[in-house]
Amino acid sequence: MADTTAAPGIVTNKGELFTSYDVDAFEVPNQREEAWRFTPFRRLRGLPDGTAQRTAAAGFAATQADGVTVETVGRDDARLGKGGAPFDRIAAQAWSSFADAHIVTIAKEAQVAEPIVLTVDGPGTGETAFEHLQIHAEPFSKATVVLDQRGSGTIAENVEFVVDDSAHLTVVNIHDWADDAVHVTAHHVATGRDAVLRHFAVTLGGETVRLSPRVQYSAPGGDVEMWGLYFADAGQHLEQRLLVDHAQPNCRSRVTYKGALQGDAAKGHGHEAHTVWIGDVLIRPEAEGTDTYELNRNLVLTDGARADSVPNLEIETGEIVGAGHASATGRFDDEQLFYLMARGIPEDAARRLVVRGFFGEVIAKIPVPAIRERLEAAIEAELETAGV
Repeated sequence: MADTTAAPGIVTNKGELFTSYDVDAFEVPNQREEAWRFTPFRRLRGLPDGTAQRTAAAGFAATQADGVTVETVGRDDARLGKGGAPFDRIAAQAWSSFADAHIVTIAKEAQVAEPIVLTVDGPGTGETAFEHLQIHAEPFSKATVVLDQRGSGTIAENVEFVVDDSAHLTVVNIHDWADDAVHVTAHHVATGRDAVLRHFAVTLGGETVRLSPRVQYSAPGGDVEMWGLYFADAGQHLEQRLLVDHAQPNCRSRVTYKGALQGDAAKGHGHEAHTVWIGDVLIRPEAEGTDTYELNRNLVLTDGARADSVPNLEIETGEIVGAGHASATGRFDDEQLFYLMARGIPEDAARRLVVRGFFGEVIAKIPVPAIRERLEAAIEAELETAGV
């Protein structure tokens, strides 16, 4: 597994984004770098500079289903890395430090009716874990996987999603961490010819969560949708950094992330809510026929909350179907509130309806009814906390 030959974090004239399995190939990051400028390093407990050491393992459990194999494998398993290699220092450290990996394989042509539920429990308060997971959908298979992450501690990980030719994989990743948890995760997506991926990232818990999905199309016809929902309370930092790399013709991508924030301005420093969404889309010269669009919306519910939203679109060919992006951050829509209140709905109830409607588009796309109900209840609880 060789390194690429570029400086970390940039795309070279050969079209390669720097990746490496070697921690020392990356410099220690700092906030002068674009990829890290919003990240609160003091919260990351030694992950950026390598002083964090593995002290425990996260718990892992999986439901069983016909056509699905769940394995725990050693570091030398040749299948690991098919989804992509680490593209930053923390991901490289996670790769270098995990003891065992979990591989979930959906067999060729398997049509799995019930969701496959993977439960990850944090290593515990004061403990640090480095983890690796691969979810592999073999050709012509179809399945839904729920990756439910919870508990305490510090976790750095790599998660691979390998979607083979004409496979259809839906993943719902729920970050429902305890208040003390720090989670830094890199998601590596590799799609085959005419492969379909629906990727949902739901972030509700944790003190600091940084999610970095990277999508790579390895053959024409790939279709990827990335859906995100996040709700930040006082003291939380929730960060999402996406890269969709169109390097094959006739591929499609859609990115829709929505977030709400509520801080506690009265308590001052340390009680702010902060979210970050960075959406990068790269359309390379060979990616003719690309169809892509990305959207981020943020709803600020209280004072003491800050949302940073930066969509980036780089197009290197004019032969595309379409490409665009949009981003907006604001408070409640006064016109919506007025419309509802004019029809006899009390203001607090009207505000709740607006928030539910704001998240409704994302929740409605999740194909697991129990998860939809769980998220609706979680959002209701968040609104109770905010007094909305």
